Amino acid sequence: MNCNCAEKLKQKLEPFLKNYTEGSLIPILQKAQEVYGWLPDDVLEHIARKTGVKPAKIIGVVSFYTQFRTKPVGKNLILLCQGTACHVNGSAEIERVIRDILKTEEGGITEDGKFTYNNVACLGCCSLAPAMMIGARTFGKLTRESVVEILNEY
Repeated sequence: MNCNCAEKLKQKLEPFLKNYTEGSLIPILQKAQEVYGWLPDDVLEHIARKTGVKPAKIIGVVSFYTQFRTKPVGKNLILLCQGTACHVNGSAEIERVIRDILKTEEGGITEDGKFTYNNVACLGCCSLAPAMMIGARTFGKLTRESVVEILNEY
């Protein structure tokens, strides 16, 4: 998918690309995703050209790490934990509530562009099970009611 973001790319990423050294690919990809919210193909191609890293290696890194997204997401990305603790404490019910409210499937973007939700293997906060994150905020001990309140905040 082409986002035609060349000017934004130059302004925000050029300093990172100019100073590329082996081992700095992940921070460059993180910065690119911070700028765009995801990693469009034309941005990955530009990074490959500027750094000299083969496109296949870049795609390999992007597809290996779950932090990277190759599709656009809504303004607020919800990460719903499906780890063991969250699962046994009702994450499936929380997912149903999220789907009902957002009226979208996992990975989809709501009609208003405000939300995308993704299931993740673990958020690392098992004592808060079931848990989810929206952006940098973590929410735990979720119930049907608390999810409704939280999503209404956004």
